[in-house]
Amino acid sequence: MPELYELVNRYKPEVIWSDGSGQAPDSYWMSKEFIAWLYNDSPVKDTVVVNDRWGRGDICRHGGYLTCNDRYNPKALQNRKFENPMTIDKNHWGFRREANIEDFYTSRELISTFAQTVSCGGNMLMNVGPTSYGTFQPIYEERLLQFGKWMKINEEAIYKSKPWTTQQDNATNAWYTMKKTTSGTNVYAILLDWPDKNYLYLKAPVASSSTSITMLGYSGYFSYSIVQPSGINITLPVISFSKIPSTDAWVFKLTDLKN
Repeated sequence: MPELYELVNRYKPEVIWSDGSGQAPDSYWMSKEFIAWLYNDSPVKDTVVVNDRWGRGDICRHGGYLTCNDRYNPKALQNRKFENPMTIDKNHWGFRREANIEDFYTSRELISTFAQTVSCGGNMLMNVGPTSYGTFQPIYEERLLQFGKWMKINEEAIYKSKPWTTQQDNATNAWYTMKKTTSGTNVYAILLDWPDKNYLYLKAPVASSSTSITMLGYSGYFSYSIVQPSGINITLPVISFSKIPSTDAWVFKLTDLKN
């Protein structure tokens, strides 16, 4: 615990992620005393955020946000802020020389988990295991580059977004976020599976006469029709491979919905 006091005083972090404390109660680690100092007298008392791993029995109960367990992905809106701590290696958090290609999540699997987490109001912590030289295996670099490429195109649906009234569409594998702007509310449907047919049915949105639909990273508007008793059919044109913004997940932006 003395090291934590030194870290806070010297580096003034805004997030403290404690771990490995579950083998003993918080009284053993003197967590309560540290947290009390952190929020009352430390140099970051007005800005710091902590997780929930401060002693046996504390996880998923106490903390500025909850992690509950590794790869915590509830796939439903939570009453408290949460984080999904996961790793690109499916089974380990550190570097492994013996790892095979199938031991790593694909970029599509990573983006899918990310979309589900953000749609439910959570944050995703993506771990990579460095070598003893402080470098990363090429497969980690490839996954991070692909993830970053997707984020660059679709960041509008992620940064400063909030959960919508619906998280997952019941008709298709799409997850929603929303963002309020000066001109109204934008709803983003993050589609994880491209339909086999030439249209996309979304059950949750209720379109108005002024609703418009676009795809982030693609120019032009998509035509649609209202479906009774609920939902919309979005017409999907033939899009050339060179113009489609992603092969992992696609974000449709819907404006001026009734809901």
